[in-house]
Amino acid sequence: MADNIEEQAQTTNNNEELTDNGDVLELENEVVEENGSVLEDQLAEAKDKYLRLYADFENFRRRTAKEKIEMIQNASEGLIKDLIPVIDDFERANKSFETVTEVEPLKEGIALIFHKLQKTLASKGLKTMDVKDQDFDADLHECITQFAAGEDKKGKVIDEVEKGYFLNEKVIRYAKVVVGS
Repeated sequence: MADNIEEQAQTTNNNEELTDNGDVLELENEVVEENGSVLEDQLAEAKDKYLRLYADFENFRRRTAKEKIEMIQNASEGLIKDLIPVIDDFERANKSFETVTEVEPLKEGIALIFHKLQKTLASKGLKTMDVKDQDFDADLHECITQFAAGEDKKGKVIDEVEKGYFLNEKVIRYAKVVVGS
């Protein structure tokens, strides 16, 4: 009987422990459920942030592409505005061709207009290459032909067939030259 009482006491203790463990399990389940809902809320918030960020990036990409196209289309606007007075001068010169009988004033007028055109282009960064009697440089010159010349002219530019141009220190047209050999 004493064994029986001990067994019942042990069973009662085990049942109390199980009940305590059951309470702990219930608490753990509640914590897991709370954490799960917190995690779901955090996931939903992260998805929302991601979608907003993606939409912002797409808008930025579209806007910069549109701005780039507009910039390319309007890049020469400043140059064109500066060239309009030169065009006006040429139109006036054309009108004067009809009434003027002397050639010398026409030559002077055309020379002035040409000088104005060169000045306008120079203000935009255009610069001509000085190639005569320079050493041949394949980065600046395009050799059209070679011509037999004295020993002192070997490898040097003898003649310029077509001028070369720099735009802000970048070659935009190579000078076509004749090189001594």
